[in-house]
Amino acid sequence: MVDVDGFTDRLDYPMYVVTAAADGLPAGCLVGFASQCSLDPPRFAVWLSRANHTYRVALGSAFLGVHLLGREQHQLARLFGGECGDRVDKFAGIPWEPRTGGTPVLADSCAWWVGKVERRADWGDHVGFHLTPVEAGADPPPHQELLRLSDVADLTPGHPA
Repeated sequence: MVDVDGFTDRLDYPMYVVTAAADGLPAGCLVGFASQCSLDPPRFAVWLSRANHTYRVALGSAFLGVHLLGREQHQLARLFGGECGDRVDKFAGIPWEPRTGGTPVLADSCAWWVGKVERRADWGDHVGFHLTPVEAGADPPPHQELLRLSDVADLTPGHPA
């Protein structure tokens, strides 16, 4: 296997909270593997670890929520990235509301959107979810500094990748 650490160690991409709901139960996790992948039509892809509770819930979801956090929202990032949904109700005690398809939307995120799952693709230890946005919201200021990988480097994941 080729060692690409010299490349990937230089990346400092935004972090996202991805949410899903199936059978009325919400789930969510902190992810770094996500990207816009089409302009027309607008499309986005998120990759969820097969080991993640949110992945199992997302398999039964027609929609996923994608949230941006501000750099100061480290505690929310710690909740969704450092706790495991198999053991903890991440939505207890935080403000959220169900949107399209029951998808949980975090009230305190600086921007969010809900996307229809168009297809899923196996990418190794992660599965890609190809999404078309169906609704969105954002709170000012639009140029708020976003939470990035370097901001959560001290976070211990709730499960192995």
